[in-house]
Amino acid sequence: MCEKQCRDENGFKCHTMSESHQRQLLLFADNSRSYMDQFSREFKDEYVNLLKRRFNGRRVNANHAYQEYISDREHIHMNSTQWETLTEFVIWLNRKGIVKADETEKGWFVTYIDKDPEAILRQKKANKMAVDDEERQERMLAKQNGEG
Repeated sequence: MCEKQCRDENGFKCHTMSESHQRQLLLFADNSRSYMDQFSREFKDEYVNLLKRRFNGRRVNANHAYQEYISDREHIHMNSTQWETLTEFVIWLNRKGIVKADETEKGWFVTYIDKDPEAILRQKKANKMAVDDEERQERMLAKQNGEG
């Protein structure tokens, strides 16, 4: 809730005793679900945005992506979200169809699924071009074999 960065343990102790922190606690107590939903939404959006921008559809270790995410000082902490663990979060993303997730002996790996209409159109065009190239090669081979 508080966005105060405390330098040390004493700074944290002083902050938790402050009037502003006590007010924030009361606000949270009145409507904890909406705060948790908001933090969960922001955490998910920022993590998925990182997968989209940085890894661009490549398969990546979920923990590696998470380490990169938390390197930003302004990140949302996972302990303020609805997910208790990264594994739980990755499984949730997989169920929602946001990522393709698979577990290996090296941990969970995720691949972002881009559902942007323009990206889907680009992928379809690339696939069509690949099929056209294959068909052209097959016709040429058939023609060569027929002549030979």
